Amino acid sequence: MPDPFRNRFCMEERLVVGVMSGTSVDAIDVATVRVAGSGSAIEFSVLGMHASPLGAELVAEILKNSDPETSSVRSLTLLNVRLAHAFENAIRDGLGAIGQSTEDVDAIGLHGQTVYHQPEDVPIAGLAVSGTMQIGDPSVLANLIGCPVVGDFRLADMAVGGQGAPLVPYFDYVCFRHEKEGRLLLNLGGIANLTVLPADCAMSEVKAFDTGPANMVLDGLSKRLYGQDFDENGSLAVSGTVDDEWLSELMAHAYFKTEPPKSTGRELFSAAYVTQLIQTAESRGLPNPDLLATASALTIQSIFDAYERFVEPFTTIDRLIASGGGVKNDVLLSGIRKSFGGVIVETTAEHGLDPGFKEAVCFAVLAHETLNGVPTNLPSVTGARRSTILGKICIPV
Repeated sequence: MPDPFRNRFCMEERLVVGVMSGTSVDAIDVATVRVAGSGSAIEFSVLGMHASPLGAELVAEILKNSDPETSSVRSLTLLNVRLAHAFENAIRDGLGAIGQSTEDVDAIGLHGQTVYHQPEDVPIAGLAVSGTMQIGDPSVLANLIGCPVVGDFRLADMAVGGQGAPLVPYFDYVCFRHEKEGRLLLNLGGIANLTVLPADCAMSEVKAFDTGPANMVLDGLSKRLYGQDFDENGSLAVSGTVDDEWLSELMAHAYFKTEPPKSTGRELFSAAYVTQLIQTAESRGLPNPDLLATASALTIQSIFDAYERFVEPFTTIDRLIASGGGVKNDVLLSGIRKSFGGVIVETTAEHGLDPGFKEAVCFAVLAHETLNGVPTNLPSVTGARRSTILGKICIPV
């Protein structure tokens, strides 16, 4: 009789579906990926990409329960299962679009939806601990869809002293490391983050960290000020003027000066932060386009400031490769090109990878490596005491 457990761990090649729902809370991204090999010898081909909108009602529940002031144990418990159903539907739609079915899939790599991230130790019941919560239970999904699911990747790293983020640097290393070029991988998601790959670097030399807000704040402003989900192509911000004095005040935020390893999210740059921006803009007499222009400049400046503080003094960078939904924002991308001067700035599209689906592909690769028994956290990035295998493996029999 076939062993449903052993068979999953003894495969040279897998068809893996990567599923990503980020801090922007706009859609579920699904990437169907053929993956073979391990480590620097990994090879992958993307067979299909699909984005499923979360829907206004579900987004509202996620945002409400991402705020400690408005969340409840009851709602989080139910959302944990409700999102598993949403992930199931998105996966089935993504597979159907390329003529595949769940029977063809060897594994699913599920990031889940982050509702809270506490990377530093804080006391609770007499012990200081850190923690993170990504909902959309992988065991529920595995049994709904009939495929093995690897999910909940972050907690293992935190258990050995890491911040549980960022996790994409393993993927960046195996896919974008270059023998002669120093490279900077920039993700413009809800939060912006950098991966630093010195030329011909070892895995232990990789650095990465979150720089601060990106689409999370810009989308929040677009919704509050204009009733739009996002500022398409930066067309609203481009008509405004940056308030340089206020920008300098915003850049005084303690997070920007904190040295890596570090990670952040809605805990610092939430709806309350957006409200504060709107109120300050009103007190300064700024029209809405100026507010969006200044918030866009904050993203650009915080990225470049992080580069100047924590990268440039130690590493020569020849090329910046950007990904994430923010690459569609002309204001952000042109501002980054201007700030980085002589550094070549391009997107992952120039390297054969759709910028909007990089993280979904990444979690397909991370799931593949978990089943290979390969550690994929990078202690040099997260601050963990040691490497460890990430994720929970849920196999429906």
